[in-house]
Amino acid sequence: MSNLERNPRELLCDPDAPGARSAIEILTAREVPLGGPRAMTVRRTLPQRGRTTIGAWCFIDHYGPDDVTATGGMVVPPHPHTGLQTVSWLFEGEIEHRDSAGSHAMVRPGELNLMTAGTGIQHSEVSTPAATTLHGVQLWTVLPDASRHASPFFERHEAIRVSVDAADVRVFVGALAGVDTGVTVFSPLVGAQVDLPPFGAVTFEVEPGFEHGVLVDDGPVRVESAIGAEPVGAEDAAPSELAYVPPGARSIRLSAGEAPVRVLLLGGEPFGEQIVMWWNFIGRTHDEVVAYREQWQREVIAADDAQGRFGHVDGYDGDPLPAPDLPTVRLKPRG
Repeated sequence: MSNLERNPRELLCDPDAPGARSAIEILTAREVPLGGPRAMTVRRTLPQRGRTTIGAWCFIDHYGPDDVTATGGMVVPPHPHTGLQTVSWLFEGEIEHRDSAGSHAMVRPGELNLMTAGTGIQHSEVSTPAATTLHGVQLWTVLPDASRHASPFFERHEAIRVSVDAADVRVFVGALAGVDTGVTVFSPLVGAQVDLPPFGAVTFEVEPGFEHGVLVDDGPVRVESAIGAEPVGAEDAAPSELAYVPPGARSIRLSAGEAPVRVLLLGGEPFGEQIVMWWNFIGRTHDEVVAYREQWQREVIAADDAQGRFGHVDGYDGDPLPAPDLPTVRLKPRG
């Protein structure tokens, strides 16, 4: 999914920035419209001021359930990415993916679609006629410096489904609850969908070196962290909120009240590199991001150069997205 904001924020992630201010921190979402008059609105919890990454997870857009007849569905023309992976996960609906690595795939519930941008790629995302409702998340992970110049590629995986306590769990990235997906990632990560019935609960043993986020789709949910038998923190998180659990916890417990719960549990080792994020690019410096934008405008928007950094998307009937204007000052840290 593209960041379609007209004035995207520029963010520099500093590994030496202060950590969480409490044992569990609740992050609220901001609404971002994608598209024109019938724009589909997403709820964005990462990046934001005060926190830009959880492990290598650096972007979380949560959307739906949306009636496609009212919103027009998802129509995102070809747009670029650098230095990241896109992680597409649906609860309901169907989206057609095309990219300049030659991939053509359908995004469906329970299936992970993972696109590694590496040095540069472009792709389109369009909901299909089979999708009457769209409901899901679009996630990005940032690539470490040693991997970010790799050639782009695409892969697709079925999530591994397991039962843990009262929970139905679908693990789509990394290892959790005794299963390992084997999905290609470039830093230690975990990603899973967790469903609980009313008054159900589940406890996960987690990596103490990871930080975690619990994104609530249906809820509310009680999030508790512990080191052995000693509680570390507990917070209630409402739908569309993201509960941040800092490193150190050895277990995370999720508990439902009267309503059923559906969350995404995301985690990873704290990302120890400075990065600059702007629009759909991740780089390391202002000048690098400026160069990515200039190449996109020159090679794709002006010339449709299939041999350039971003290649060409076959099969999409329409024009690619022009990049927004850069800020009038150098890209610098915010928050």
